[in-house]
Amino acid sequence: MIELKNVLPIPLKEMPGGISPDSKTFGTHCQFEKGRNYLVMAPSGRGKSTLLHIIYGLRSDFEGAVHFNNKNIRQLESNDWAGVRQNHLSIVFQDLRLFPKLTAFENILLKSALTAAVSEEEIMRWAGRLGVEENLEQTAATLSYGQRQRIAIIRALCQPFDFLLLDEPFSHLDEENTRKASELIMEVCEARNAGFILVSLGEKYSFRYDEIWVL
Repeated sequence: MIELKNVLPIPLKEMPGGISPDSKTFGTHCQFEKGRNYLVMAPSGRGKSTLLHIIYGLRSDFEGAVHFNNKNIRQLESNDWAGVRQNHLSIVFQDLRLFPKLTAFENILLKSALTAAVSEEEIMRWAGRLGVEENLEQTAATLSYGQRQRIAIIRALCQPFDFLLLDEPFSHLDEENTRKASELIMEVCEARNAGFILVSLGEKYSFRYDEIWVL
C-alpha cells in the first residue's frame, strides 16, 4: 500500500494559485492499494510527474509523508530503494529515459536482467504484440517517439512490481497502438495482482479504473 499524508510539493505550493483546493491527492490523506487501478488527472504543470517522482523516491522537496507498506520512504536507505524499485515499483517516465546509443532490445534487457522475471521469448512476444519486434535491433536514438514509448512500456513490465507508475505513457501513440499497449498492461497487472497509477491531462484511454481522482 502507498499512503500520502498531507503531501505538498514545495515548488507547486509556491506557484501562483498553489495546490488546487479540489485535489484528491495533495494536501490530503489518501492511499493507493495493491491490485487497484488509479487514474489521476490534471492540467499541465500541476504536479502529475511530481506525484509519481515522489512515490518513486526521486524527489524529496515536499512536505508531509509518504508511506510504502507502512514505512516512511524518507527512512529508506539507498539499498532499500534498490530493492523497492526492483521488486515493488516500476515506472514509465514521461521522458522515457532510454539509453540512446543502446538498441531497443539492450534497453529492455538492462532491466530484465536484474530480476530475470521475464524470459527473452516473452519479451519478443510482447514486442510483436506492440508492433516493435522489427525495431528491437535499432538504437533507441533512431526510433520514433511512439516506438520508444512502446519499448519503455515493455521495459517497465520486465520486472516484478506491485504498482506500475505510468506518466502519460501513450502521448505519441495512435488509438490502435494505445489499445494494444493498454491490453498488455492490464494483462500483466492482473496476472501479478498488481495495480497501476496513471497520470494524464484528462484522457481516460480504455482501462478499467477503480478510482479516478483530480490532482
